[in-house]
Amino acid sequence: MQSFDPAALECLAAIVEEGGFDRAAQRLSITQSAVSQRLRALEAQVGTVLVVRSRPIRPTAAGQLLLKHTRQMRLLRVDIERELRELAPSSAGGAREEGRISIAVNADSIATWALPALDALARQGLPLEIITDDQDHTHEWLREGQVLGCVTTVKQALRGCKVLPLGAMHYVGIAQAAYAREKLPQGLTAHNFRDTPFVAFNRKDDMQAEFVGRAFGLRRVSLHQLFVPSSEGQVRAVLAGWGVSVVPELLVRGLVAQGALVNVAPQAQVPVQLYWHCWNLESAVLDQLTAALTRAAREALTAA
Repeated sequence: MQSFDPAALECLAAIVEEGGFDRAAQRLSITQSAVSQRLRALEAQVGTVLVVRSRPIRPTAAGQLLLKHTRQMRLLRVDIERELRELAPSSAGGAREEGRISIAVNADSIATWALPALDALARQGLPLEIITDDQDHTHEWLREGQVLGCVTTVKQALRGCKVLPLGAMHYVGIAQAAYAREKLPQGLTAHNFRDTPFVAFNRKDDMQAEFVGRAFGLRRVSLHQLFVPSSEGQVRAVLAGWGVSVVPELLVRGLVAQGALVNVAPQAQVPVQLYWHCWNLESAVLDQLTAALTRAAREALTAA
């Protein structure tokens, strides 16, 4: 079995994660020439190209495999450092840039229950990197080996991974109270939704169309949409009177109770089942992450 130089593997990871050779060199505190040399040496050892020189730079299939191995080694290193801190506190240094523990979480979970779940671990010094994407796409980050775990709507476990159910996030249609009185006095209906602007997260976000389709029994829905790539930003846009948005009930519960927002389709609600996927490895850090996220999600989503 081949043994790979850890410095070369971290160099590959830095190139991909930073999006280029120059920023990788800055992160690793070496020259750009040294970055190129380490990558060439690793490619020569593997016998194939590891990155595609595109914008941004992306890994090849072989590069993805080595990146996954690198991140697994990071996880093991963090495990060892945490155990050493417990046995000999004076021997443990600070978290290193290359020791980041990456997970992919959908924006709505970040905006509601996920950050409080991770608070204790972050305060303990765990070098977290949270990557956000649509809940239907976060599992691709795990599939490609770019993260060690993800919150997703995908139920089937990926190869080499385990999966745990988190509960259902319930989505509702909301509008600013004054906007609803003026534009939607009867609420959102099958007759007015086509003339109503919807504030979506981004072009991947199909929740707005799914909600309308379920609410009015329609198979195909075409909407006039505005895009705000932030869960909290969507709510702020609705409060400013931009239109209607479909967001987690958990996110707007207080604003609805205060009367600032109105549920424009109280008869409709879309539950979205969420799952936590992670590598199936023996790791104290991974176990702590899994326990924190599953406990917080179940408490928040059950209460919802």
